[in-house]
Amino acid sequence: MIYLCPICGEWCEYYSHGHSSYWLQAINQVRVKDPTIIDEWNSVLIPPAPKLKPVTVDPKTTALLVLDMETTICKSPRCVASIVKIKELLSEAREMGMLVVYSLTPMGSPSDIAGQISPSKVDPIVKSDVDKFYQTNLEQILQNHGIKTVLITGFAANGAVLHTATSSAFRGYNVIVPVDGMSANNPYAEQYTAWHMLNSPGTRNRATLTKINMIGF
Repeated sequence: MIYLCPICGEWCEYYSHGHSSYWLQAINQVRVKDPTIIDEWNSVLIPPAPKLKPVTVDPKTTALLVLDMETTICKSPRCVASIVKIKELLSEAREMGMLVVYSLTPMGSPSDIAGQISPSKVDPIVKSDVDKFYQTNLEQILQNHGIKTVLITGFAANGAVLHTATSSAFRGYNVIVPVDGMSANNPYAEQYTAWHMLNSPGTRNRATLTKINMIGF
């Protein structure tokens, strides 16, 4: 067994520097000149799973974002399964009088949104690519309602959820992501999104991961 030091970048036969939890491990690692992350791909250790936290939100200053839940793209079992969870959260949000904002992909229309979680006549809808602030009035909508926190759900975790959550954090909003309310076509994309939210310099100080049944009002 040999190890790659994340500080000096050298392969050696023992741990050093006190960073053992971040070492890359391999058996009979072929020495590659100037190795890249692609060369090291199969030897990277998966980081520990993040802890989900219970949260209490103020309905007056919190908005629920339902992103790109269009039947034309929400076809994978993971996305379809998330509809029930989002519906549960949506029902509670409506009961509490929270602002609910929907988004569409550039080619989507309101009729494409899954019927179980379809928007009401008064719910704002924005249309953009993965960052739902881009060339839309989403920020103005949130400001007009005095929103300080966004609850972000939808598809895809590594698309609209990740980029809109990051863009929200950049704008000073607190971001809550219920992991059972986001989905992607494969588990790795969801896993990466969860890791990114808590580790990226742009989001880690404003993001919280939770589950829908851990959200209180």
